[in-house]
Amino acid sequence: MKIVCRKCLLADMDPDETVRSILDYIKEIPPEKRTDGETYRRRLEICRSCGELVNGMCAKCGCYVELRAAKPEMYCASEEKKW
Repeated sequence: MKIVCRKCLLADMDPDETVRSILDYIKEIPPEKRTDGETYRRRLEICRSCGELVNGMCAKCGCYVELRAAKPEMYCASEEKKW
């Protein structure tokens, strides 16, 4: 049985193949196309405090929040648009 991890980001989990590939993909985004570090951290803290975060994914839209937060043109999928 897989344990559901509320409030966990991918970086907090055991690095299986999926987690590693997503985190590697984020690292490969060119700096000019990636959210700056402070904005990225702020977005992830907001996601971490959200009740919709489950196993590193947003229950509202199904995205991996770390990937969504890394792209400047993306936004929070909740109705409140938290970021």
